[in-house]
Amino acid sequence: MNPFIDSLHPYPFQKLAELLEDIQPNPDKTLIKLTIGEPQHQAPQVAMEALANNLNGVSKYPSTKGEAALRQAISDWTKARFQLDDLNPDTQVLPVTGTREALFAITQTLVGEKTSPLVISPNPFYQIYEGAAILAGADRHFLPCDASNQYKIDYQAVTDEVWKRCEILFVCSPNNPSGTITTLEEYAFLIEKAKQFNFTIVADECYSEIYFGEAAPLGLLEACQQLGHLDYKHCLIFQSLSKRSNLPGLRSGFVAGDADILKPFLLYRTYQGCAMPIHHQMASIAAWNDEQHVIENRQIYTRKFDAVLDILEPVMQVSKPEAGFYLWPQLTMSDEEFCTALYQEEAVLVLPGSYLGREVDGHNPGSQHVRMALVAEESECTEAAHRINAFLSRR
Repeated sequence: MNPFIDSLHPYPFQKLAELLEDIQPNPDKTLIKLTIGEPQHQAPQVAMEALANNLNGVSKYPSTKGEAALRQAISDWTKARFQLDDLNPDTQVLPVTGTREALFAITQTLVGEKTSPLVISPNPFYQIYEGAAILAGADRHFLPCDASNQYKIDYQAVTDEVWKRCEILFVCSPNNPSGTITTLEEYAFLIEKAKQFNFTIVADECYSEIYFGEAAPLGLLEACQQLGHLDYKHCLIFQSLSKRSNLPGLRSGFVAGDADILKPFLLYRTYQGCAMPIHHQMASIAAWNDEQHVIENRQIYTRKFDAVLDILEPVMQVSKPEAGFYLWPQLTMSDEEFCTALYQEEAVLVLPGSYLGREVDGHNPGSQHVRMALVAEESECTEAAHRINAFLSRR
């Protein structure tokens, strides 16, 4: 057995289940879960119809590279969304079966060239970054993302000795869980470091289409375009239909950017065996080609966040994120204590922030925070907010 498996940490939701194993929620209230970032809004009808109309695709083996029509649809969407001059659908776009498996797989593809390889990620983080690095045999270097720096990462504080060992830098923008967005200046700095020290910037952008107002979050390839870095060298973006289009079960996303990386990544995936079913590809084409459902989705989230924050802001330190669908309030008590007491008294389930981070130099930047996913219907989210308000008002 791979000895690195023993180094994997329990997944956050497993830790939560263990925390609550002997605790019962208030039996007089219906349980409301704000833990998992699984969109509950309606899936777009255009995608559902395309899925139903192409079920004969199950009789064919899908290509790992994906249908040309899907790669073209992705290229067209990406060029329009990020104002790119060009994105070659044949060499710079690769459909994937959800970004979760692709983020894991790209790590196995990229790690191993340097002596004592290092994977850098934000802290807190999406746990796939860490697990993928562990199983690839890389050391991990965590960059704190906490209230002391307005939940932004200080990339300037990373030493050249660390950059020299780096093979992958994970950037999550909009960030999970804080909702902060990486700026053009930050990307300019990171791209220069990637050129200098030969590492890959892996930008997880799965929350990029959930934002408030008219200004869409900056993407890595968009930053490349603005900086004149037009071959996207050292740069990859990972996008998904799960959050954008409320299609988490479709397992459909894509990787785009540096063609010199995508070529061996395709070879790796050919052996790995992850090819998107053809009927899923047809549904994906329909989803990427339609923006109206995405606009309506953002409007729903905007109304929901405004309603919930009106209820929560008087009793806790919380604010609207720049983008994404999580709230990341700072607490005056332990996050585990908050989670267990809220569950027991109000039957509302949230995720302790410390489960999403790692302790470095005696500090876990996720501690004294909880993550709340506002993915359910507005009435359920506002009911949860009222219960949290009542819970905190008693203390």
